[in-house]
Amino acid sequence: MSRPAHPAAVPALRSVRAVVFDTDGVVTDSAGAHSAAWKGAFDVCLIPAGLAPFDPVDDYRRYVDGRSRQDGTAAFLAARGLALPLGTPDDPPGTGTVGAVAARKERLFTTGLRERGVDAWPGTIRLLRELRHGRVPCAAVSASRHASELLSSAGVLDLFEAVVDGNEAQRLRLPGKPDPALFLEAARRLQVPPRNAAVVEDALAGVEAGRRGGFGLVIGVDRTAGPTSAADLRRHGADLVVTDPGELLLPGHEER
Repeated sequence: MSRPAHPAAVPALRSVRAVVFDTDGVVTDSAGAHSAAWKGAFDVCLIPAGLAPFDPVDDYRRYVDGRSRQDGTAAFLAARGLALPLGTPDDPPGTGTVGAVAARKERLFTTGLRERGVDAWPGTIRLLRELRHGRVPCAAVSASRHASELLSSAGVLDLFEAVVDGNEAQRLRLPGKPDPALFLEAARRLQVPPRNAAVVEDALAGVEAGRRGGFGLVIGVDRTAGPTSAADLRRHGADLVVTDPGELLLPGHEER
């Protein structure tokens, strides 16, 4: 896919021929819904054990954001010293196995999604439209199996030439972030080498995946603006950190 970019294409992305976006927290305003569902799933395990409840900001960023449900569940429970049997992804929602806790999170998230829906971030929409105007192909990536549903609900699915979500990861047996497999599959579908593509990601695991995948530019999105959040993104491999992807349309965010 060697289409030249339109002269009006985003200066901050002038060296790349394609852009791969994470979905939750970058394109769709769904990170809060995911975090609330994780809290509902974990706290019923933590509180009876006398442990501090799940922190919807810090614990979410460090252990589950960007990861598959199974991987995120296992990582967080291990960090809290809760050694549950692994179980299977088909376990019913509960607290007895890693698979059951992951299933409980899925049920809570699905219920919230159907009740409240989800919106897309306006700044990201502006960026996506400018990239489309510049004939720069874009893909959406997510560990969630709901990515296409979320993008469609937010009215932005047609701005992407490819979507690689949790369903595709399962079908192709792709490992989750921080492994770069999801991003590499997206770049393959856009027919652009990773070195000529950018990754836009808010999760530490996702930023690390972009760096490990050899992408030419890794942009971290720091929506939490915590005391160390921007530094954490850079430490995991971000070349540039913004609070919203729409900032890339403003002067002063040219590539460094």
